[in-house]
Amino acid sequence: MTTVPDAAPDAAPPRGLTWRLTDRTVEDVRLEADALPERPAPGALVGGSGRGVRVCVVDSGVDGTHPLVGAVAGAHVVRKDEDGTIRVDPLKADDRGDLCGHGTACAGIVRRVAPDCEIHSVRVLGERFSGTGDVLLAGLRWAIREGFEVINLSLSTTRTRFFEGLHTLADEAYFGRSVIVASAHNTPVESFPWRFSSVVSVGSHLEEDPDLHLYNPEPPVEFFGPGANVEVAWLGGGTVRSSGNSYATPFVAGLCARILSERPRLTPFQLKHALYLSAANVHLGGDR
Repeated sequence: MTTVPDAAPDAAPPRGLTWRLTDRTVEDVRLEADALPERPAPGALVGGSGRGVRVCVVDSGVDGTHPLVGAVAGAHVVRKDEDGTIRVDPLKADDRGDLCGHGTACAGIVRRVAPDCEIHSVRVLGERFSGTGDVLLAGLRWAIREGFEVINLSLSTTRTRFFEGLHTLADEAYFGRSVIVASAHNTPVESFPWRFSSVVSVGSHLEEDPDLHLYNPEPPVEFFGPGANVEVAWLGGGTVRSSGNSYATPFVAGLCARILSERPRLTPFQLKHALYLSAANVHLGGDR
């Protein structure tokens, strides 16, 4: 989990709200829903391979030449001009994909868990994990409005001025069926957006099983993934060992991609339920 500075709130986009059904019947709003995935066998990962699901890593960029990451389907960068103008540009061919390694580490974990997913990147952090809140907001807003099915955000901020803008974006993603998988802070402090119920919030566990996730019966952190002494992809094509909620988060993002590749019409709250049912510590009636 990486912390970024403050930013101005984001304005809510124009949106048509349905306050009640008018001149429509039950049949007019009939939906065909996917069933939840079958509960996996012990030690098995839930869902498919991630095929057909686009995962956007909002971070320091991604090195698409790293053997543990593979092809990056799209790479963008958020730039802030001297006059304060912020824009999202496609990454140029001569521009470095990742400036500090953090995004590549996250992308490598997503790839391991969901090998056939489509990975995209939007760079909001620079060298030495530098960044600003308004740049983060712009990158997250872009990812949501591009309609990515899963957005990995191993970032948070402790600045309360960030709250309103992030809350608006988190709700927009939720109702637009983009799942934000957000890392909790590594220390017991308030930070955002993982605190919002509209995102999938993730902390790390200390279990040795690299494919195990847990449901937290005492939220606001909802799920725990492997985040202790994890071998992760890093700059230069190599790996390092590191710990933190940053690395548990893309594990859960990869699980989301696996589930959605098998059940693409699941809504965010159904997806949370699928993660809950497949958690190693959740026992159904009849389980021992």
